[in-house]
Amino acid sequence: MTRYEVRIGGFGGQGVVTMAVVAGETASLYDKKYVVQTQSYGPEARGGASKSEIVISDEEVDYPKVQAPDVFVVLSRAAYLEYIKGLKDDGILIIDEDLVEIEGDLPKTVKVYKIPATRIADKEVGNKQSTNIVMLGALTVITKILSVEGLKARIEERWPRFLKSNMLALELGMKAGEEALAKAA
Repeated sequence: MTRYEVRIGGFGGQGVVTMAVVAGETASLYDKKYVVQTQSYGPEARGGASKSEIVISDEEVDYPKVQAPDVFVVLSRAAYLEYIKGLKDDGILIIDEDLVEIEGDLPKTVKVYKIPATRIADKEVGNKQSTNIVMLGALTVITKILSVEGLKARIEERWPRFLKSNMLALELGMKAGEEALAKAA
């Protein structure tokens, strides 16, 4: 990996920024990569489309903005419609299948992975707020851009009070990512 660009989109309040920050911290602190993380919100801030982007590199990051994401993780239809443009032709699209449908023309070379993240968070973890952690697990397994050990350690440090539910969400997300990879093979 020289430079890997990640875009995460959803609506305000879904933990899109938190997901990007934790991914960036994991890549930087545990995987010893150079990282830049940015974010933007719609005018509504909560409920409107928002995105967070991460550049992960083996070398110092010379340009901090995502130009053409290698992967786009999507948690809402509004974010899909707003931010799908620019995904690399051979990019990876990871969607919450309960909230996002593929609309418009995607290049046939884009790999699409459907994760029932909201359903897993709600029904199996018992907390919809853990949807972002479910997706972080899926992202990690599908792209291999973060180490699982580093991600677990970062989650443990960041949320010691919610460790059990967050680890469950992460494990279930990784399992869903493995299942999505198997379906695509």
